[in-house]
Amino acid sequence: MDDGAQDLKRTAREAAYSMPLEALSPANPELFRTGGFWPYFERLRAEDPVHWAVSPLPEIGGYWSITRYNDIVAVDSDHESFSSEPAIVLPDPDPDFRLQMFIAMDPPRHDVQRKTIAPIVSGPNMAHLAPIIRERAGQILDQLPIGEEFDWVDKVSIELTSMTLAALFDFPWEDRRKLTRWSDVATAPPDSHLFEPGRGVEQRKGELFECLTYFGQLWNERVNAPPRPDLISMLAHGEATRNMDRMEYLGNLILLIVGGNDTTRNTITGSVLALSQNPDQEARLRADPALIPAMVSETIRWQTPLAYMRRVATRDVELGGKLIRKGDKVAMWYISGNRDESVIERPNDFWIERPRVRQHLSFGFGIHRCVGNRLAELQLQIIWEEVLKRFPVIEVTGPPTRVYSSFVHGYEQLPVRIPRRA
Repeated sequence: MDDGAQDLKRTAREAAYSMPLEALSPANPELFRTGGFWPYFERLRAEDPVHWAVSPLPEIGGYWSITRYNDIVAVDSDHESFSSEPAIVLPDPDPDFRLQMFIAMDPPRHDVQRKTIAPIVSGPNMAHLAPIIRERAGQILDQLPIGEEFDWVDKVSIELTSMTLAALFDFPWEDRRKLTRWSDVATAPPDSHLFEPGRGVEQRKGELFECLTYFGQLWNERVNAPPRPDLISMLAHGEATRNMDRMEYLGNLILLIVGGNDTTRNTITGSVLALSQNPDQEARLRADPALIPAMVSETIRWQTPLAYMRRVATRDVELGGKLIRKGDKVAMWYISGNRDESVIERPNDFWIERPRVRQHLSFGFGIHRCVGNRLAELQLQIIWEEVLKRFPVIEVTGPPTRVYSSFVHGYEQLPVRIPRRA
């Protein structure tokens, strides 16, 4: 770790431990952009694991931060006491622009809509997708500029995930980068640099309506054709989804786009960064490629691409000695639970031979456990199988540029260089 990174870590720790506990609110996009959030969660786990916070952002307001592993599992597994409606993020939805999606629904609507798209990630379809993903991964890697610095996020992570997502939607190949843009726009705070200053809310609505118009044309094509094994056809012909209104269709599209694109691409990038920061682990992986599945699981824990999920208490609930009132917002900080010292051995280490390596919170628990978790793991496994065949070294040449978001824990850029072989 260089001096600049050490200084940032020291400054973040001082800030986290100097403020009054009641003033501590980790839902701050700037903390995640700088990577300075870790000591905030460390302090909350130790001193107040079920913590009432009041955000300075009026669209968030007051909320409970749940930061220990077992407490998060308890909340995530109890969908009767903790509702997913009306949103999975802390900011309350705009009443005039509420995106309904099945991850933000409770049973029975959640169950029937999730069941409609589940076949896309079934075992037989995964077997069908694997060679397609491998072929495209090989094409991406073979086109990289060897000997030159380039952005791994743009050239590899976005390319692979947008290609895979285009295959799942049967989306026009030449427009696949639109999926990346819509994913970014959907999750970015209004003051993100992705938007013109002062126009974040308005611009997001406009771009997401463009997404709806584009996918509306695809819906019309698929609904008037025999059912096909792609996500749009499944939604158009599914008994529980074929009569969705426009905003529910858009909400489910955004869910599928973000889930299939944003999270996997950040874990692909995170794997390169983690191995670069832990050369002993990279050496073990290269010596024994059979460790790739374990490395993938460890990266998903270490990265935690979605930092939290929100719930709302449906009744008064006691948790950790605190009384959560009916109607209170609750943030399950997966990113903190995945570093819980009381449950996970050496939680801050990137350790690919970790016992119980699949013991992490990144996919959630209960009825909302990530429906695409096997597809995410498949893409990561394949890209690393193909990387190890081709490149003895991937050098990270500078610090990553991190996403300005307390929800998406990810990267905008990661500069790397693949040396030419002697």
